[in-house]
Amino acid sequence: MVERRPVSVRLVGALVAGMLLFGSFPPRPYWFLAPLGIAVLTLVLRGGDRLRGGFGYGMVAGLGFFLPLLPWTGIYVGPLPWIALSTACAVFIGLFGVLARLVGRLPGWPVWIALAWVTGEWLRSSVPFGGFPWGRVAFGQADGWYLSHAVLGGPVLIGFTVALTGTAGAALVERLAVRGVWRTGRAVLVAAALTLVALPVSGVLLRAALPEPGAGESMIRVAAIQGSVPRLGLEFNAQRRAVLDNHVRRTEELARAVAEGRVERPDVVIWPENSSDIDPLRNADAAALITEASQRVGAPILVGAVLVNGDRTTTNSVIVWDGAAGPGDRHDKKIIQPFGEYLPMRGFFRLFSDYADKAGYFVPGDGDGTVRAAGVDIGVATCYEVAFDRAFRDSMAAGAQLLTVPTNNATFGDSEMTYQQLAMSRVRAVEHGRALVVAATTGVSAIITADGAVRQQTPQFVPAALVAELPLRHDTTVATRIGQAPEVVSVMLTGAALVFALSRRWRRRRDRAGAAEFTPEATTAGPR
Repeated sequence: MVERRPVSVRLVGALVAGMLLFGSFPPRPYWFLAPLGIAVLTLVLRGGDRLRGGFGYGMVAGLGFFLPLLPWTGIYVGPLPWIALSTACAVFIGLFGVLARLVGRLPGWPVWIALAWVTGEWLRSSVPFGGFPWGRVAFGQADGWYLSHAVLGGPVLIGFTVALTGTAGAALVERLAVRGVWRTGRAVLVAAALTLVALPVSGVLLRAALPEPGAGESMIRVAAIQGSVPRLGLEFNAQRRAVLDNHVRRTEELARAVAEGRVERPDVVIWPENSSDIDPLRNADAAALITEASQRVGAPILVGAVLVNGDRTTTNSVIVWDGAAGPGDRHDKKIIQPFGEYLPMRGFFRLFSDYADKAGYFVPGDGDGTVRAAGVDIGVATCYEVAFDRAFRDSMAAGAQLLTVPTNNATFGDSEMTYQQLAMSRVRAVEHGRALVVAATTGVSAIITADGAVRQQTPQFVPAALVAELPLRHDTTVATRIGQAPEVVSVMLTGAALVFALSRRWRRRRDRAGAAEFTPEATTAGPR
């Protein structure tokens, strides 16, 4: 079918596949476009045998996906970083194209191609510079039927079921187009139809296994403060005192509402990342402001602060600040953002852009991902960390009863980034069976229940406070208990299929070469 189409048609098909994947991501609710995009890409890749063609079509699909997904990375630094990052991510879709062409000739190829998709996402989430998981297909499924699969296998299982739906759909289309409805065979039609229906429907049925949003061993009342910033952009923190003042002011407004009986007193208050870019451990004024705010509201505050180390490096930290007792537990961000919080190979990249010098000198922490406040263990994934499976996995291993994502989205303006990140938080809530609080400088801040639902949400760019009573749990989901096992199994199976496919490919070529050697022309022409 597809192999008879000209290259231009297949290129258009690959581009459409990438755009369909992009269309499945927030703030659009069209989650069902993801399996459709993978189906289209699978049909394109099945239309040939050349590996370089597979890579090329994968690259085109990757650019069609990542270029519209990631423009927020270049809002204030120009198009070069955006295009470079999108191209680097597209390379991994190109590698998937190579894998798909290799394993796509094996029996049961829809399963092998789906596993190859998961393996490609794992590779992109791991290298280079620690990987870039943004754009994993699971993070576009927060509003969809597949979300509940996270409780069993996290984002890996979501990605596999979405991909398998797409490849099964491609198999059905291919079979019908080549053989026709009446020659396809009832068994094949039934199997394909059952796969297409069973995978998304199983996600709907799995909702019954998710924790009740209000059920827990005990409850805690949490407040999330969104103080906003004087201005957006990379220079948002040029007025660092104003940012701190905004969060103090909004916390004091909450304290007045508590005193007047309009709001129940929170047990803990969560500020966003970068809410105090003035180091409160070194600056007495900042410490005094935070102490006063905590005393007025009558609860410890999780303060997002930039701390200056003795060697002049910095850490992006969350400090528990409990009134006059001052600082307590802290989480130093462990997964820091390359080309933002630090710059790998600074001298080299400085040759391409003056913005290289704007990258920070942050160093990663080494804690367990939890802080203790108001007698509760709270798992913390600061901004970029929420995209990585290992962030909350470490927190859960340390006994986290509640999760939080303090984040600063002011550096990405009025873009889709905040909604993409919110969707990640919803997936994490389901994956680990925990309520989750997002506190953002400029929004969107949110209260998310363990079933992935957004219970409360703020508008962007206005000071706001959310207060909610949330359950605390000690029990864990299957996904939490098995950790990265689904990913390991997927990669191992893909590797085994790849070895088998390569050996078959080599034997085929050897047999063809042998057959050519003994053709009549070859035997009568004599040596040359």
